[in-house]
Amino acid sequence: MKKSRLSQEQMVAILREADRTTVAEAVKKSEVGDATINAWRKHFDQMEATDVKR
Repeated sequence: MKKSRLSQEQMVAILREADRTTVAEAVKKSEVGDATINAWRKHFDQMEATDVKR
């Protein structure tokens, strides 16, 4: 499996940003695809960045 270039904390932070703004804006800023953000939502549903390490 390919190693991600982003940590899990960064993924959750991008998801929370997409919740505050639009997905399109989060995609532009983070340079990931909208399909990637949707996949992360399935995996990290209601987590916060600090919850990921637990």
